[in-house]
Amino acid sequence: MIEQEMTQVMKLYDLLVEFFVNYSFQLFGAVVIFIIGLLVANKAGQLLVKVCTKHNVDVTLSNFLSNILRTTIIIMVVIICLGKLGVSVTPFVAAIGAASLGAGLAFQGLLSNYGAGLTIIITRPFVIGNTITVQGITGVVKDISLGATYLTNEEEELITIPNKYIVGDILHNSKENKLIETVIGVSYDTDLDFAISKVRDALSNVPDLAERTPQIGVDEFADSSINIGIRFWAPTTQYFHIRYEANLAIYQALKKANVTIPFPQREVRMLGDAEQ
Repeated sequence: MIEQEMTQVMKLYDLLVEFFVNYSFQLFGAVVIFIIGLLVANKAGQLLVKVCTKHNVDVTLSNFLSNILRTTIIIMVVIICLGKLGVSVTPFVAAIGAASLGAGLAFQGLLSNYGAGLTIIITRPFVIGNTITVQGITGVVKDISLGATYLTNEEEELITIPNKYIVGDILHNSKENKLIETVIGVSYDTDLDFAISKVRDALSNVPDLAERTPQIGVDEFADSSINIGIRFWAPTTQYFHIRYEANLAIYQALKKANVTIPFPQREVRMLGDAEQ
């Protein structure tokens, strides 16, 4: 029994010795090539990021290109190492192709998000810090990934939008600000130039308002009032706060200037008694 075990051990020893004698140089060369390949991949990725930064390329795009370059170099190095060891890569390529087909069918939604994310990163319809409106949702872009775009709003909510719902849809990009629209009515006997100047003065005293000049003018001739339309811009993360502050400032300014803000009126005539 012991002799059989010793025989098996000796056979295994002889097999290992033969393997290392025949393939030691190939194995050593493959390990060296792999280590050098990893170093080259990392250095190439870092160099590409520096070049992109120097040419003011978006951070998301530069990181994406760097990762693609690094992954491509590593795959090439692995193929070279397998060839160095005498391993044929043809079966692996066929297996990867079959697996890719199956994965593509199983993860169509996920892949469509990745494809849309790649489109966003390359075409750059918006960047981090922009205010976008898509699918009825508005927020400031916090991060862009291959699978989804992340927004935040005044309530500090994190909104996740899958990229497939962004590409191909109508997209509004108002940079860092958001438009505020409001209307206030004044009586028909009001000096409109005077009222508009008071509204403009009130807005000029609202803090944190965007530097863009507000648009103020006659919006509509209504039944009980002349409606003054007001359009101005505010940082998206302070949208409601500034809107409420501006409405209060406009109301107080018109009231202080004795500008009448009429309420809706309706005239009713009783015709029954007149006919009798």
